[in-house]
Amino acid sequence: MKNEKTRKIAGVGILTAIVIVLQMMGSFIKLGPFSISLVLIPLVVGAALYGPYAGAFLGFIFGLVVLLSGDAAAFLAVTVFGTVLTVLVKGTLAGFASGIVYKLFAKKPFLAAVMAAVSCPIVNTGVFLIGCLLFFMPTISAWAEALGFANVYTYMILGLVGGNFIFELLSNAILSPIIVRIIDMGRNK
Repeated sequence: MKNEKTRKIAGVGILTAIVIVLQMMGSFIKLGPFSISLVLIPLVVGAALYGPYAGAFLGFIFGLVVLLSGDAAAFLAVTVFGTVLTVLVKGTLAGFASGIVYKLFAKKPFLAAVMAAVSCPIVNTGVFLIGCLLFFMPTISAWAEALGFANVYTYMILGLVGGNFIFELLSNAILSPIIVRIIDMGRNK
């Protein structure tokens, strides 16, 4: 039991470091105005291996790094409260939801990892869009108009989240289950 607790602390610690490095490195890889979030992969891995609270913790760390890296600067200029709330909640809920989904399908570990990997970017992007609706619509409408979009919602889907979401969904669905499986194989030796 003590050995398992130590393993969990060490595993979450390593994944925390990976979250920080991936988010900082990801801030250099842009798709439109936003960074590509490879960081969702360790959120899913942590949630699958160590549970929903570990996933939530990793998601919270992801949110903190987003805020500290300058990735949210355009939104911070509009409303600090709305930005901080949106960024921290989206990461935390994405990690937590991944853990819950993994538990729901735990009898079939590969399927569980795939479903958790798919749920993570859906929750992350969904909460981001809700945050946009609640806190940033006048600004986003102005951005859409300046870029020639006739409809602000089209801009939100195509301009703000479209390509990034697809990349996150595919990379998560492919890599997370493989990483979880490899780690599980090593743990079960």
